Amino acid sequence: MQSVIKIIELHKSYGTIKAVNGISLSVNKGEMFGLVGPDGAGKTTTIRIMCGLINPDEGTVLLLDKNIVKEKKSIQKSIGYLSQKFSLYGDLTVDENIEFFADIHNVKDFKTRRDELLDFTRLKPFRDRLADKLSGGMKQKLALACSLIHKPKILFLDEPTTGVDPVSRRDFWKILSNLMKEGITIIMTTPYLDEAERCNRVAMMNKGEIIAFDTPKNIKASIGKVVVEIVCSPIRKAYKSIKENTVYDTQLFGDRINVVINNFEKEFPEIENLLIETGINIYDKRVVTPTLENVFIYLIKEAS
Repeated sequence: MQSVIKIIELHKSYGTIKAVNGISLSVNKGEMFGLVGPDGAGKTTTIRIMCGLINPDEGTVLLLDKNIVKEKKSIQKSIGYLSQKFSLYGDLTVDENIEFFADIHNVKDFKTRRDELLDFTRLKPFRDRLADKLSGGMKQKLALACSLIHKPKILFLDEPTTGVDPVSRRDFWKILSNLMKEGITIIMTTPYLDEAERCNRVAMMNKGEIIAFDTPKNIKASIGKVVVEIVCSPIRKAYKSIKENTVYDTQLFGDRINVVINNFEKEFPEIENLLIETGINIYDKRVVTPTLENVFIYLIKEAS
């Protein structure tokens, strides 16, 4: 696999806060790579360093075999960046916004490319609408079109679906899947672990450090645990009872509880007896594959 991005021992601090604390990773050509973690994990700082928007305190970042600090202008011609607060011009139409970003990137013959992007994002019927009059999901798709007007080799997306409705979020993912077919490398940050499942590989970040780095499948297998999903009532009483009386990592998801254990046959009877003795009605139970969310919470607790 050809690496298009290499990060070696990257550090960035803001005062006493270590936003990025010695991370190293590589991203392969044509893959969708996810930086995953909660707010404050260091995702945005990392992606802004990769884009050349801020300089690291220490470490090396190579994009397309070029050092981002030393060859910033050359590299930035080959990348697209969609930030959390992407600045569309509300008093310009969809067409005019794309034309503006084509001009910034010195793309002269942009009209064919613009029409392709409008078809691609299904924004063609709205091309004469002012950006301020678009829905949140449409604004994100327009921002994406603006990021792609100069045909970048690498596309950076910083939490692109945060605050977007579920339908638009699904549309956005279809667009990204089609982009990958064109061979574009996509690096995205997201706090949504269900979105990270769609990535080829992910780096889980917490407090400026990478706590797991692999394919979603391998990360889920790495903890060597199983998850038992329990549907019971009253749910909060059951959750509290397991948390207070066992050593198992327990997570509450709506009307069910996930308990991370080593062996169902050996350990579930202990949990079942505890719930029955506490007056809990158990309606259903099943062993499920750990989700990335299960794994992330488990790793955070193990590290603390």
